[in-house]
Amino acid sequence: MDRFDALQLFARIVELGSFTEAASVLEIPRATATHTIKKLEKRLGARLLDRTTRHVKPTLDGQAFYERTQRVLAELEDAEASLSTHIANPHGTLRLDLHGAHANSIILPRIGEFRDSYPKINIVINSGDRLVDLVKEGIDCVVRAGHPRDSSLVVSKLANMPEVICASPKYLARYGTPKHPEELAEYQAVGFFANGNESRYPFTVIIDGQAENFKASGWMSVSNAECYLSAALAGCGLIQLPFFRVEEHLKTGRLVQVLNEWACPNLPVCALYPFHRQLSPRVRVFIDWVRELYNEKFAAASG
Repeated sequence: MDRFDALQLFARIVELGSFTEAASVLEIPRATATHTIKKLEKRLGARLLDRTTRHVKPTLDGQAFYERTQRVLAELEDAEASLSTHIANPHGTLRLDLHGAHANSIILPRIGEFRDSYPKINIVINSGDRLVDLVKEGIDCVVRAGHPRDSSLVVSKLANMPEVICASPKYLARYGTPKHPEELAEYQAVGFFANGNESRYPFTVIIDGQAENFKASGWMSVSNAECYLSAALAGCGLIQLPFFRVEEHLKTGRLVQVLNEWACPNLPVCALYPFHRQLSPRVRVFIDWVRELYNEKFAAASG
């Protein structure tokens, strides 16, 4: 490995806390990673990493070297990105984390078009609802709905998605239909919560131009969007979801929209990525491309 590759390896080991995981991300043998770091430490005359059987963390010297390494790598990537050949022909592996519904309904049906435009970019996709640590897990970019809370990430808004409140005919026949948002507390809802947070998200409705939250009771809570929709289809309670997720079910009558007189606030969908990836040509072209997809689907709501 040359010095640049060694610096990349060292930075990834610090971020992931593991030789094995860093080697896997960089697609090199574990033994090569170990040998490279030993050579780096010998050349610098300092121990950079404390190794245990379960974890790897930087020493004080290693932490200081890591911080300077990050600046060097950022400068090198900036220099590469400034070259027209790299901008026009980005290459490498793009690691994405996509919400299942967005991956399956919006992005993956058109991903072949992205490959046709950028044939030198290989894509690795992780899909789920959980919150991910982009730096630690070596992910370049995530696409998520909702209001971003992690201030350490760069946020690029893609679109606004209209939402609706609905339930199955079975549920409404048994429990009735709310006539006003203030009545939601009297009805059963399928609760939705983020992993690691037991709080259920409330319903949000616009009243007199202001978004107001309304809690509802319920006997079921889930942390997965597909389970959330499935529970509503099974008659377990009211849900609030982007319209595109339930459009077909509303057309077929498997779900019925309620409180139609009150609009729900649009839900933003954003691409998020670490600050040190903002100059990466492959990240930039993906975000430009995916923004066009979302603009096509949600142009009216995003206006």
